[in-house]
Amino acid sequence: MPRFRRSGSPCRVSCSSERLARYAIGDVQGCYAELRALVARVNFSADRDQLWFVGDLVNRGPQSLEVLRYVRALGDNAVVVLGNHDLHLLALAHDRRHKHRSSDTLDAVFDAPDREAILDWLLRRPLAHFDAAHGDLMVHAGVVPQWNAALILELAGEVGAALAHDAVDFLERMYGDRPDRWSDELRGMDRLRFAINALTRMRLCTDDGRIDLKMKGPPKEARHPYKPWFEHEARRTRDVRVIFGHWSALGLIQAHGVVGLDSGCVWGGALTALDLDGQAPAVSEPCARVSAHSSEQ
Repeated sequence: MPRFRRSGSPCRVSCSSERLARYAIGDVQGCYAELRALVARVNFSADRDQLWFVGDLVNRGPQSLEVLRYVRALGDNAVVVLGNHDLHLLALAHDRRHKHRSSDTLDAVFDAPDREAILDWLLRRPLAHFDAAHGDLMVHAGVVPQWNAALILELAGEVGAALAHDAVDFLERMYGDRPDRWSDELRGMDRLRFAINALTRMRLCTDDGRIDLKMKGPPKEARHPYKPWFEHEARRTRDVRVIFGHWSALGLIQAHGVVGLDSGCVWGGALTALDLDGQAPAVSEPCARVSAHSSEQ
């Protein structure tokens, strides 16, 4: 298995072409005004820079449709991984049995004349992105200690292939909290469901790869043997920088070889961007409103 280094590494899995700058942005969740303001503040140039989105482009905020249209229009200048809210949108679109939640703010997407093009674009986004030239791995939520970058991309590829093959069938069977522990022996839907749950829903896990999907509070609320996924000493992704979102109670974090960017814009916090190649501090745009469903993160 190749070992990925932050610099000087050959392009063995996937590469991003050189850009003037790469800015990673936390969970947008339909906060379009804040996104546009933040992009302007970092002086993003659409003809040469990249915006990396950690997932959850949609839901809870007021303008999910506008966010999707804007990010899609960026083409190759936007790198997007799927989050749990993005998957929820896709499930609503493809699975008639999947229920809307009272906190959903997605009606404008379903009513849009370009709905099918937008949803098809979203369906084709991966669960993980790896920039081998820089040693940066982006996922929405987290990774278990047993996974390295190559295995994560393999699992993300398997999920993407299943979605492309039969989205309706896959999304009907995607949800569930079992299995809750990683094993190399997992096969079929159990393997894919675990991958989705870890990459888009997890915050805590154990040394042996058992995941917690319930805790949403700050790390101090973790109960032994669970702890934040990035604190495990034996984590096999310690040779890359992992960029993620999903954990608004954690907020901005740059430690343990990870960058956490969910600063809770839709919950009254801010939307945050970080220049992945520079030394400047992160830039945050305060949120203009607080979701009415702040207890339902």
